[in-house]
Amino acid sequence: MTSRHQLMGGALNLYKRENSPYWQCSTYLDGRNRRKSTQTGDLHAARNVAEDWYLEQRGKQRLGALDGKTFQEAAAQFEREYEVITMGERSPRYVHLQKNVLRLHLLPYFGDRKLAEITPGLVQEYRIYRAENPTLRYRQKPETAKPPSRSTMHQEIVTLRQVLKTAHRHGWIDHVPDLSPPYRTSGKISHRAWFSPKEYKQLYEATRRRAKNPRHSRWRWESEQLHDYVLFMANTGLRPDEAGRLEHRDVEIVEDEATGETILVIEVRGKRGVGYCKSTTGAVTPYRRLHERNRPEPTDLVFPKSPSGLLHRVLVEENLKRDRDGNSRTAYSLRHTYICLRLMEGADIYQIAKNCRTSVEMIEKFYASHIKNTLDAAAINVRKPKPARRRKKSEAKRSHRDKRACRRKAES
Repeated sequence: MTSRHQLMGGALNLYKRENSPYWQCSTYLDGRNRRKSTQTGDLHAARNVAEDWYLEQRGKQRLGALDGKTFQEAAAQFEREYEVITMGERSPRYVHLQKNVLRLHLLPYFGDRKLAEITPGLVQEYRIYRAENPTLRYRQKPETAKPPSRSTMHQEIVTLRQVLKTAHRHGWIDHVPDLSPPYRTSGKISHRAWFSPKEYKQLYEATRRRAKNPRHSRWRWESEQLHDYVLFMANTGLRPDEAGRLEHRDVEIVEDEATGETILVIEVRGKRGVGYCKSTTGAVTPYRRLHERNRPEPTDLVFPKSPSGLLHRVLVEENLKRDRDGNSRTAYSLRHTYICLRLMEGADIYQIAKNCRTSVEMIEKFYASHIKNTLDAAAINVRKPKPARRRKKSEAKRSHRDKRACRRKAES
């Protein structure tokens, strides 16, 4: 039996090498020979494998993907699609972040590689490379450089996966490889940094002092804005980005029918779209001061300038920058404080979730763990009643002990 056959009109060769039990196949496409092992010694099975492989190669040739697209080409396609398709659904800042991740990290490492070469093993090598070669930040000394955080690496892998999904949609790869990190255990739940009632009082008293006596007269407006910002945020639960977009026409002072209190009703525009928030009474006075101080038009921002820099300095001065677990406190911590204080007062968790435009699950996972008052001791320390037979027996023993005690007392 001959060890060489021609198939597909002579375009496909099937042959055996010396000292090999398997049939090999080869064809000449786009200027070079292409070979593959059929992984079988049966001639009939080898013919089927070779013909299927040849037709697959011809299909790739027609699509222009015979040699495989590179990661750089897939990344260019992703950038072109992503900015257009997500317009209005993703903020320009987030789109710009995706481009920066590609330009700074992914393209230098994966750029010239074929898409078929990007395997879970190679992605793990990328994780190791990023950990061993931290990127220097602006004006950062090499000795102070740190490897990327877990959230940073997660964002980079998300961008990598999006590029590979783009390649898969266009038929440049057969499947998207598994990019999940190996050796992963269940993640630790990190509680959100907040201010306890005592710490919150310390913070707003510090901002009040600074508002009354600023370090310099030209900083008076910023100091007064910061004090009102702290009170406003801790009594509304807004996210910092939501407060940054808030215009005066979005805020209304109303008399709440249910409680009879004066509160703010706020139309919130943020990452979840448009929502509504009802503040506590503590937000009304700072908002009135903001309105009186700035004399705004309805379309003016409530906080035209972010006070995050000044807030950072106050937190450092008051030794409040980090909580007991080492978590850094920021303007976002005022939102966490609002949620925790409302829960401590016994507010319904479902209503808090709606008012803060989040889920009950998120509050239970990241916030309610702070609140010891939410634990009902009466519900925890439940005791089953004793069975009737045991109860009668214990009562009889108790009665017998009482009689003996009375007898001893009489004898003495």
